[in-house]
Amino acid sequence: MRRFAELYERLDATTSTNAKVEHMRQYFAAAPPEDAAWALFFLTGRRIKRLLSYPQLREWTLLATGLPEWMLGECYAAAGDGAETISLLVHQSAEPLSTEIPLHQWVERLLALRELDDDARRAEVFRFWRELPARELFLLHKMMTGELRVGVSRTLAVRALAERVGLPSAMLSHRIMGEWTPTAVFFKEITRADATSADRSQPYPFYLAHPFEDDPPVLGDVREWAFEWKWDGIRAQLLRRDGGVFLWSRGEEMVTERFPEVVEASRALPSGTVLDGELLAWGGDRALPFGALQRRIGRKQLTMRVLREVPVALMAFDLLEDGGRDIRALPFEERRRRLEALIGAHGSARMMVSPIVDVDAWDELGPLRDGTRGRGVEGLMMKRRQSPYGSGRKKGDWWKWKVDPLTIDAVMITAQPGSGRRASMLTDYGFGVWDGEDLTPIAKAYSGLTDAEIDELDRWIRRHTLERHGPVRRVEPVQVFELGFEGIQRSSRHRSGVALRFPRILRWRTDKPAAEADTFAAVEALLARYGWEKPREGGGEQLDLFGEDER
Repeated sequence: MRRFAELYERLDATTSTNAKVEHMRQYFAAAPPEDAAWALFFLTGRRIKRLLSYPQLREWTLLATGLPEWMLGECYAAAGDGAETISLLVHQSAEPLSTEIPLHQWVERLLALRELDDDARRAEVFRFWRELPARELFLLHKMMTGELRVGVSRTLAVRALAERVGLPSAMLSHRIMGEWTPTAVFFKEITRADATSADRSQPYPFYLAHPFEDDPPVLGDVREWAFEWKWDGIRAQLLRRDGGVFLWSRGEEMVTERFPEVVEASRALPSGTVLDGELLAWGGDRALPFGALQRRIGRKQLTMRVLREVPVALMAFDLLEDGGRDIRALPFEERRRRLEALIGAHGSARMMVSPIVDVDAWDELGPLRDGTRGRGVEGLMMKRRQSPYGSGRKKGDWWKWKVDPLTIDAVMITAQPGSGRRASMLTDYGFGVWDGEDLTPIAKAYSGLTDAEIDELDRWIRRHTLERHGPVRRVEPVQVFELGFEGIQRSSRHRSGVALRFPRILRWRTDKPAAEADTFAAVEALLARYGWEKPREGGGEQLDLFGEDER
């Protein structure tokens, strides 16, 4: 546990990619396989399903320390992180006894909490608090609440292990796709040069496009490129192997049971087929907004009504396995030719091929991209015709050229501290738009400003706070910001009745007075044009998706 905590601190202390890789490489060189397996689990973004909630931990912290609840709240406001706050409070009277217990044994102790009642869990957690110093307790709390995130990408973690064991990163990345149990046997198997997978449900690593932020002609001859729509859904791989069907999301979650109509359509495919594509809410002859798909994502149980109102299709755009053979090394245009033949013979209304967009010159591309939102897509994909199917996000062969975000000018009305390194600064902001003479809250955002702007805004907020409600400050409504967002929809969970998708700050409008910020009527106009309305009972697939000018 001590070794893993040291690795976490070293990764957190540097922004150098090479330094992060070297720290992980050294860890894998020193850690025993049973610990290295769990480290790889956490470093690649996987998490233990939550064992305890923060309300439980806060209640037990008050019991263990004797602190009044208001003081715990003040400590949290200063630290900015629940796990860190509790760790700093409960360790003060501790005498660390078990810092040398291996990582895998600590995880096993955590997992054993599932089998205990609340009293036994509390007694066990109190023992944890007596046995570990604050640094290790912080990680333990993050693990048990399912919130442990390490500041490295999956790609870097795989690269570090690949360098340590002398294997290609692409091979190792494939071996850790899908579901696996972090054990010494598993770790030894994936790091063997001659290892082979017998798991028929194992997907391939996803190849990710890089954002395009230049003029298309810099890519060279337009004839070397193929163009597709950039769909707004859930990236997925569909595996048809040995009589089974397996559907994986890009987040490596098996979602087979969530999309029964796609699974049923895939049974017509020959065995030994793996498709890469996008799961879309699909009504009639076009994709529905992402808000429609969220109705499917957010439900634990699928009802016949939801299946009827939000039908789903797989829009395939690549073929990774054909006749049981891995064909990722073939050129894109050859994989595409095989994909079109395959879906042409076995496809359906629930399994289609993403159409190629015909472009003969670069100057045709801009107008096509500008009109994509009206088609229900996010922009354009640009793929080099001779490119193999790679792994991870790499520049050069696959680009995504997204349409500009929807925007509004909103007034900052609240601010509160951030978390982690920004726990002592006011970096999380609430924004509103005018509804008559009042400001209606419309969104929260915390990204998009430079460090210098954050510092300046933090000082301004402290001087212009009108009220405080716990960590939240209500500020003078004079600062205007341009917000960008990917989509808009009705929401009963928001006070305004509207939810913005992925809101972020585009710029600080110091040139604009608050009185000239946008109104709620302008937001309603965006909702009417680009939003999605939940259908009435019995609405079926005849949904009101767009404004009149978009039909």
